[in-house]
Amino acid sequence: MQKLKGLIAAPFTPMNADGSLNLRIIPQYAAKLKKDGVSGVFICGTTGEGMLMSAEERMAVAESWVKEQTPDLKVIVHVGTTAYVQSKELAAHAEKIGAYAVGCMGPVFLKPERVDELVLFCAEVASAAPELPFYYYHIPTVSGVCLPMPEFLKKAGNVIPNLAGIKFTHHNMMELLQCSQMDGGKWDILHGFDEVLLCGLSMGAKAAVGSTYNYIAPLYQQIIDSFQNGDMDTARHYQSQSVKFIEILIRYGGGVIGGKPVMKMIGLDCGPLRVPARNLSDEEVKQYERELKEIGFFEWNEKLTVASRES
Repeated sequence: MQKLKGLIAAPFTPMNADGSLNLRIIPQYAAKLKKDGVSGVFICGTTGEGMLMSAEERMAVAESWVKEQTPDLKVIVHVGTTAYVQSKELAAHAEKIGAYAVGCMGPVFLKPERVDELVLFCAEVASAAPELPFYYYHIPTVSGVCLPMPEFLKKAGNVIPNLAGIKFTHHNMMELLQCSQMDGGKWDILHGFDEVLLCGLSMGAKAAVGSTYNYIAPLYQQIIDSFQNGDMDTARHYQSQSVKFIEILIRYGGGVIGGKPVMKMIGLDCGPLRVPARNLSDEEVKQYERELKEIGFFEWNEKLTVASRES
C-alpha cells in the first residue's frame, strides 16, 4: 500500500435549506479542492456529518465524490457506525464504486473498553472491503474511544490484512511518533489537527486530514513546503496564521459548526447543519465575518490561493 501524502480535506456534506442532500455542487466543490492542490478527501466523517445521515444518503454522497476521483484526488470513505453490520454494508459499497480507501471510527455506543474489542470491530468492517486500504479513525474527543494506538497497530496488524494505518486526530504526539516508527515505519499515520500540523510533520506524518483544508489549503501547503525546506521560522509564521484563524473559528463553534459558514463566505454554499448540530444565527455569521476581515483572512487567503495556483 502506498502512503498518502499532502493535504486531505474533510469535506462538508452539502445540504439544501430543508436539510436534504445537495449533491449538485460536489463537482464544483471537487474542482476547487483540485485547484487548491488537495490530494484527497475523507468524506462522511465528523466534518461531513456522516453519523447524522442514513446509510442510503452516505452511499449517495460517496457515489458523487467517487465520480470526481482522480489519481491526484483520492476518495476515502468513512464508514463508521455503531453497528458493524451497517459499517460492512457501507464499506462493501465503497469498494464496489471504486473508492480509494475506507476509514472507520470506533463505535460510540457500548464503546470498546479494550484494544482487543476494538480490533475485532475493525476487523469485521475491513473484511467487507478487502481490496481497499483500511484506516482506523482515532478521534477520542468525538467517539469517546480512547485506547492506546501503538497497541492497536500491534494487534490489528496481525488480523486485518488490509490495514493501512490510522487517521490520528489526537493531541498525544508521543503516540503519533510511536505509531509512525512502528514496524520500520510501515504504517500510514495521517495527522488530524490543523492548528498543529507542524507538530505532526515533525513527528513523521506525511499526510494530514482536516476541515480547514477545505478553504485554506494553500496556507497549509506553505507550512509543508517550509518544513520540507528546513525553514522552520517561515513554517511557524504560516502556522501562526492558521492559529489566528482557528482561534476565531473555535469561538463560533469549531470546525463543523463554524466551518460551513466560511464555505458560504468564500462562495460555496454547503447549506445548514443537521440537528443536533447548531446553526449560527444571521447576526452571529455577520459578526463572524467581521472578525475574519479584521485579521485579514480573506485578503491573505486569496493571495495564497492565487500564488499557489500560479505555481
